[in-house]
Amino acid sequence: MTSARNRDQRKDVALHLAEPHGGVVRKVSLRSVGITDSEIRAEIRGGRWFNCGCHTVSIAAGPRPTGSAHFWVVVWESGSGAVLDGGAALVASGLTGYEPAAIDVSLPWGARPRRRAGVKARRRRIMPPLVGAGIPRVRADHAVINAAQWARTDREAALVVCLAVQQRVVRPGHLLATWRKVPYARRRDVLDRVIRDVCDGAQSLGELDFAGFCRRYGLPEPRRQVVRHGHRGRVYLDVSWEEVGLTVEIDGAHHAAGLADVDDALRQNEVTIDQSMVLRIPVLGLRLAEGTFMAQVRRAYDEAARRRAAGIGAANLAS
Repeated sequence: MTSARNRDQRKDVALHLAEPHGGVVRKVSLRSVGITDSEIRAEIRGGRWFNCGCHTVSIAAGPRPTGSAHFWVVVWESGSGAVLDGGAALVASGLTGYEPAAIDVSLPWGARPRRRAGVKARRRRIMPPLVGAGIPRVRADHAVINAAQWARTDREAALVVCLAVQQRVVRPGHLLATWRKVPYARRRDVLDRVIRDVCDGAQSLGELDFAGFCRRYGLPEPRRQVVRHGHRGRVYLDVSWEEVGLTVEIDGAHHAAGLADVDDALRQNEVTIDQSMVLRIPVLGLRLAEGTFMAQVRRAYDEAARRRAAGIGAANLAS
């Protein structure tokens, strides 16, 4: 590429360099095509370009770059070898419906991170595997696990896992295999259950000890029925108390839309307790809101027993 000799040529060259990065470019890249530091400063003084830090200039992304341009600025300005990690890496890989509290970046241990508002830098003795193209970022399977560990709450951690699998940002088998190799993790018990629920739903349901939940909450042990496949492929594990006419359906996690089914089931159960005696519990609900769901089961059992004792059957309820 030839040297930039006038303003129009500088503009064309700079736009060409910035286009793959959402409208921003590194100053060293501008220098490599003959645009000098004084020319860069002149464009910034003139309000045509915008300074984004020590190393980055916004050519076509405005004074406050957003989206992918912002991610490029963060990577270039955070320190040598910086890459997006956690939720930011997932968003850069196409995840939607999730906004991390901060942009996490990982750097090699010997790097000197530069502070930047809204960015959390983490130095690592061993860098995780990276994606080979696009914005430098941690591979999705590792990014999901890191984002879940760094999440503000257990619920947010579960949301990250659900969304990443449901939106096919990460393959379930790949995530599960990577998780099994992690020697230490924050909120390990919660994540172990959530990741297995989402990535291997049928096996997770088969291993679920719902009778143990019932014993903890003072309920008689229910009868456990067979695992079934619904019309959308959802796995059900039905348990029932035939003596009072109460059934609980536990829904697998891998077909839910984010955590919507958890909230929907809580609301639906409130109505159901007052009408027919079938409750729904997403398996993730037992991970994230165990006490609330089991309190509903306790209330439903007591109400079903009261109705049975009073001779109120399903036919009477429907009439």
